[in-house]
Amino acid sequence: MQHDIYSYLFVMSAVTLAIRILPLTLIRRQIKNRFLRSFLYYVPYVTLAVMTFPAIMDATQVPLAGLLALFTGIALSWYGASLFKVSAACCLTVFLVELVC
Repeated sequence: MQHDIYSYLFVMSAVTLAIRILPLTLIRRQIKNRFLRSFLYYVPYVTLAVMTFPAIMDATQVPLAGLLALFTGIALSWYGASLFKVSAACCLTVFLVELVC
């Protein structure tokens, strides 16, 4: 079976452009549907979470370190810690757990 890389590139480009151009051409006025606005509001956060959470477990040598760092980050951010404090505490958690294990 012979693969044509140019056809793959064409399909990829067409899909990428369609995703970006179709909403601009089809939706010309403000979206007033409450459900759709709520859904679109959370899309960036969900995308970031889907890309970040699996990487948390795979980035450490010990999976327990990633899990404990995740819980540390969630707890500190829940109580209003700044982004710098949360990231520093997560890094320290990973360092200490990998030092012990």
